Amino acid sequence: MFSEKQIQEIRNQFPILKKKIYSNPLVYIDNAATTQKPLKVIKASQNYYTKINSNVHRATHFLSQESTLQVELVRKKIQKFIHAKNDSEIIFTKGTTESINLVASSINFLIKKGDEIIISYLEHHSNIVPWQILCKKKEAFLKIISLNKDGCLNFKDFELLISKKTKLVSISHISNVLGIINSIKDIIDLSHKYGSLVLIDGAQVPSNIDLDVQKLNTDFYVFSAHKMYGPTGIGILYGKEKILDLLYPYQSGGEMIKNVNFKKTTYSDLPFKFEAGTPNIEGIIVWGAAIDFVEKIGVKNIQFYKEKLIKYAIKCLSSIDGIKFYGSINYKKKSSIISFNLNKLHYFDVGSILDRLGIAVRTGHLCAQPLMNFFNVTGMIRASFSIYNTFEEINYLRDGLLKAKKILLNT
Repeated sequence: MFSEKQIQEIRNQFPILKKKIYSNPLVYIDNAATTQKPLKVIKASQNYYTKINSNVHRATHFLSQESTLQVELVRKKIQKFIHAKNDSEIIFTKGTTESINLVASSINFLIKKGDEIIISYLEHHSNIVPWQILCKKKEAFLKIISLNKDGCLNFKDFELLISKKTKLVSISHISNVLGIINSIKDIIDLSHKYGSLVLIDGAQVPSNIDLDVQKLNTDFYVFSAHKMYGPTGIGILYGKEKILDLLYPYQSGGEMIKNVNFKKTTYSDLPFKFEAGTPNIEGIIVWGAAIDFVEKIGVKNIQFYKEKLIKYAIKCLSSIDGIKFYGSINYKKKSSIISFNLNKLHYFDVGSILDRLGIAVRTGHLCAQPLMNFFNVTGMIRASFSIYNTFEEINYLRDGLLKAKKILLNT
């Protein structure tokens, strides 16, 4: 467990936390959307543009070689971070959304009329819409795993849905709305028994769970840098090498080719086959600094601290009369995300008052409208915590919610 002094030392590394919002201290608890950046990451961005800036893989001059070296070092760093077998299995993308779209586009030839793809009610829109588009194109069927009342996946339903016609199962590791950690190993194992490929949306996972794609044995795993203290606009697709080799390129252009003439083009080997054009060089290199930040603290230490925060938050906010949590609040099965509403009060109105108090939460359908329909609401309030949050900030959130109730109910 971190001491108050240690947490303050961590907080001191995040310049934005000193910002005032409407004269109030910033309480940033929208970390499921994006995390703030430590000074180490911010300086890495400046360092790139002042000392390295150059295109990669395309020139023999010093700066280009240095830029290429740094990018490939980060690829290896991510390989180690998620325990991938080879660094060629790490494909740089714009983020989780593009990684999912890459797979949906590249497996097009594997999907035939009447085939099936399975997702769940928990999914972010980014893990719904690409599969809807693919199924419409190929006249395939999209099947949906139902939920239990507590918001957990109904595994028995999954057992009934999956069949030899199932070509892909795509499931979130952690729900971005409920914070529930899904039992994805069971899903992966059963899917493979039916010969289905599996994609895991891990957007909420890095720095929350010690990730080992080898132990999971998933075919694809996707996540972004900006939810683990890194920059926006950069993410990865992990894929098993033998599967990536089979897939068609997602985009075409520079870098992803081996030879081009007007009769035929041959493609580069992995990972470059899927990395057309100039990549987000700065984002990749800066991501390396974010990984260093996470590893210095330790993923397990971060996870342990967040478990304490979420346990305290549930206990603290439960004292508010009329609060309704969504999904299981068993903190041992949750990441540091809770979503709720206050009885009779609109989530937008509550969020607006919290904002005036300097409290940053997410409100709305949280890019998960089917899940909102499941709970028969149009939106929720989501609080999501990170390593720099404190128990005092949770108390301040509770007081802010009580103030919002008083103002909106005029009592």
